[in-house]
Amino acid sequence: MGEPTTTAPTMIAPTTIAVTDPRGAESGREPLPPLTPVTHVPISALTTGESPRSNGTDIERCRELAETEGELPAIVVHRETMRVVDGAHRLRAAELRGDEIIAVRFFDGPARDAYVLSVEANTRHGTPLSRAERTAAATRIIGSHPQWSDRAIAQVAGLSAHTVAALRQRSRERTAQSNSRIGRDGRVRPVSSAESRRLAGKLMRSDPKASLRQIADRVGLSPATVLDVRRRLDRGDDPVPTGRRTRAAGPARPPVREERDARDSLDALLHNLAKDPALRFTDAGRLLLRRLHRQAVSTEEQASLLDDVPAHCAVPVAVFVRRCAERWLEVAEELERRRCQPA
Repeated sequence: MGEPTTTAPTMIAPTTIAVTDPRGAESGREPLPPLTPVTHVPISALTTGESPRSNGTDIERCRELAETEGELPAIVVHRETMRVVDGAHRLRAAELRGDEIIAVRFFDGPARDAYVLSVEANTRHGTPLSRAERTAAATRIIGSHPQWSDRAIAQVAGLSAHTVAALRQRSRERTAQSNSRIGRDGRVRPVSSAESRRLAGKLMRSDPKASLRQIADRVGLSPATVLDVRRRLDRGDDPVPTGRRTRAAGPARPPVREERDARDSLDALLHNLAKDPALRFTDAGRLLLRRLHRQAVSTEEQASLLDDVPAHCAVPVAVFVRRCAERWLEVAEELERRRCQPA
């Protein structure tokens, strides 16, 4: 099969999503990053999910869109995960038409902001969200953005500020778990991730069976960062890297150990595992070691891989690598849960 055509469409309808708020903190919320200009990506590289709609896509609506002439309006995609933020019906319609590429505008913010954008888009156009869907969306945003005002969340979810206030009252999330604060002057001020790392460490000690994702959702960090916190605690180190500690904590120690760990951790771990008789002298153990060796990528190999990937394959390769990383993270979480279980 030949390469998909990339001829320019006659016209692309502009998206109607407002992703920035010029009033900034005065509206009780920080502005979201703007969308990128329209580009075209392979449909096969995209995934759906994180939609505020509980019933998924309406197939009849997709068929109606598929019958329209010309290119469909650009959809919005979260670049980090390649998930559709707005335009699931348009994506399905393009698939029904047999299209291989689709017009896209990327959103480069964090996943929690991508969900907010999805809710905002679905409340402003298309089939209206049900009351239950809007309530569920507002509850989730209260947890992910506890520093936002009731009115700001109400505007996103299509509810009243009084309803959001009642939902917040019942929510188990606490504003102290956010990574930023809105002061009495109305200005949004970020809090160093050091605070979130220390909070993650406290949660690990109080609830050893909690998964990395659960802790990450509660403190506003990525699962990878939470995993780093857990490893630091296991080594007896401070959960916050030397360069991120506040001046009040005193003079920083020379980062010799941290630099050595970053450089040698994979090689040292593999070397020690390879010497373990339980792995070295069993078929299953040797198979595991071979798999681990294949997954380890040195700095030189990483640079070579980046140079060898053709530009038109960059997105699909990135999606594949990211999904593999997510699966390995699930393996890591399960192994750590087993460690915490009594023998």
